[in-house]
Amino acid sequence: MNTAQLVQRALTSPPGDRDALLQEAADDGEAALPLAIALTASADTGERATGCDLLGRTADLHPGLRTAASAALLAAAAGESDPEVLADLARALGRTEDARATSVLCALAAHPDAGVRQETAVALGTCPPVEPVVAALTALTGDEVPDVRNWAAFTLGFQLPVDGPAVRAALRGRLTDPHRETREEAVRGLARRRDPDAVPLLAELLRDEDGAHVLTFTAARILGAPELLPALRQYDPADPGVTEALRACDPSVQEQLLAAAWQLLTTLDRIRPDLDIGLTVDRFDQGLTLSLPDDLAWDVEALLARAEQDPDRAAGLVDVGLPRS
Repeated sequence: MNTAQLVQRALTSPPGDRDALLQEAADDGEAALPLAIALTASADTGERATGCDLLGRTADLHPGLRTAASAALLAAAAGESDPEVLADLARALGRTEDARATSVLCALAAHPDAGVRQETAVALGTCPPVEPVVAALTALTGDEVPDVRNWAAFTLGFQLPVDGPAVRAALRGRLTDPHRETREEAVRGLARRRDPDAVPLLAELLRDEDGAHVLTFTAARILGAPELLPALRQYDPADPGVTEALRACDPSVQEQLLAAAWQLLTTLDRIRPDLDIGLTVDRFDQGLTLSLPDDLAWDVEALLARAEQDPDRAAGLVDVGLPRS
């Protein structure tokens, strides 16, 4: 089937088949784009929803077409009122990763339909972390629908690099949420901000008899609290994220890492005094970064591992890859 035939069949197929057909159609981005744009102007609700869906999938697969896809979606949003279409439109706008979608998505965050709000909570994670985005997500963490709260807590807590009293208050407000997944997202979000109040709550998640989500290990790695070690040691180090969390929470490991990082920096400064070099820590992540000119950077722990834990050898590896003045 060609792209047009795939789209036509998708229009009359059940959801699972429809998704597969649209994904295949989106693979041919140049052909899918005009078809999707035409569908967004249809008088039929299902066709408009399909057009939005196809635009989002096309943008996701073809970064070079994202601007055109976003422009079409924004034009469609101007006169759209059907919740089914708006839910697909919000999801599709998120896939374009276009900052121009920010105002539309912030407006949709207050839509009366829960499906629209949920898709919007997800899509806002692709927007610049400006005040209206943060405010919209903060409001959505208190939504009456659990799945909307859950996605809003995840997007605000774990995706956006934002902090402040309002953000932490919104996350703390979900620590007693009756919806388990929302509570967990709130704990992980506070841990990502290195909030000490998250330590016992994160330890509780780690002690869950059903095991911990991989993002809980990520949160433990960012928080780096030694108090989490007993709970972390119950897990298999081979499990995703466990070894990294154990290393981040172990004071002796971190002390050795800092000493090696300092020696690396000192050696590199000695052999390349012409460069402006520094060690940085991401506020919302764990680990040291060796920052170099022209936005070059090395993960210090990975670099040392490559150099078999020899800081001088690691400095040599960096030096080899740097341009000479």
